[in-house]
Amino acid sequence: MNEQLEQLDKEYVLHTYARNYVNFKKGINATLFDDNDKDYIDFTSGIAVVSVGHGNKRVADKIYEQILNITHISNLYGIEPQAKLAKRLKELSGYDIRTFFSNSGAEANEGAIKIARKYGETNFEKKRYKVITLTHSFHGRTITTVKATGQSSMHTPNFAPYPEGFSYYNYINDIYNAIDDETAAVMIELVQGEGGVQPFDKKEIQELAKFLKENKILLIIDEVQTGVYRTGEFLASNLYEIQPDIVTLAKGLGGGVPIGAIMTTHKDIFNPGDHGSTFGGNYLVTTAALEVLDILEELKDSGALDETIIYFNKKLNEIYENNKELFTNNVGLGLMRGLRVKDADTLALIIKTAFEEGVLVLKAGKNTLRLLPALTISKNEMDEGFKRLERALNKIKKS
Repeated sequence: MNEQLEQLDKEYVLHTYARNYVNFKKGINATLFDDNDKDYIDFTSGIAVVSVGHGNKRVADKIYEQILNITHISNLYGIEPQAKLAKRLKELSGYDIRTFFSNSGAEANEGAIKIARKYGETNFEKKRYKVITLTHSFHGRTITTVKATGQSSMHTPNFAPYPEGFSYYNYINDIYNAIDDETAAVMIELVQGEGGVQPFDKKEIQELAKFLKENKILLIIDEVQTGVYRTGEFLASNLYEIQPDIVTLAKGLGGGVPIGAIMTTHKDIFNPGDHGSTFGGNYLVTTAALEVLDILEELKDSGALDETIIYFNKKLNEIYENNKELFTNNVGLGLMRGLRVKDADTLALIIKTAFEEGVLVLKAGKNTLRLLPALTISKNEMDEGFKRLERALNKIKKS
């Protein structure tokens, strides 16, 4: 069966991923089953997407109910679940915002950059268009968001010329001297996901936010990965106690359906025709997202989410302490975690061996083992997943 899948994929699908051809057939919360009924504990949740677990019945029932009625009508008409979701995002974030719905994180970040450009065009005598980001950032793979991404390896000449106006710096403190009279915005992740699960210092971020506000420069926080309770609060921005001008969301918001969101305090920045999306915010995805938020808000309010975070990090720290010959650091926030591995070859071996033992883990940056479990993961799934990971690490140490 796997050979069939591999053959089909290689013959008909463009080769943009180096794939593992396991054929998953079923999922229950944080457990996946392949076509041989082998089970795997999923510490990846589809790269932080499946926030309420695989096969979530509450979300599935809402989607089914909605599909039987209306899936899509276009944004030429009012869409009730879209309007309700926008209201909900305002309430949960605590910010005075309006929201535009897209289909992905890259699209959300692209829209955020458009807002920054329009802001720079309409609020100053001299046009401002530049956006500052960080060296190890990741903001997407569209032609603009890949240029906003600070990793030089992403700027291959194959896709040049890229849009102008982006510059990158290693540290938050480097940003101050980089700002000039053409700077419209600073765009950052509070925990760099692809860059190695690296959280920034809270005080540093608060000082930057204050400085930018005083100098009328927009602060864009890319919360595609950190948002929707991944760090323990609804937004990492809430955890850092800042008020950005723009926040972007995607991944965990839909629990698996494709959705992105641009939340901005500049509520009248766009006019009809400035921006749009055929599919963005349709009945299907916004209905799903409303149920995802219901589930996660219940988890948070009951204390269950905080308990899960504490327990997961306790188990992860035990793995770190027991395997210091393999790991150099334990990093991250909430259920966005990473273990720095001594070298890239060892990291690749850990991911491969963990898979063989029946636990899915990810790579981030050059040498970070990344873990992004469903926020609904059970204690039993955590115990079993870490048992399998420990087994994989012991195999590596003995080899």
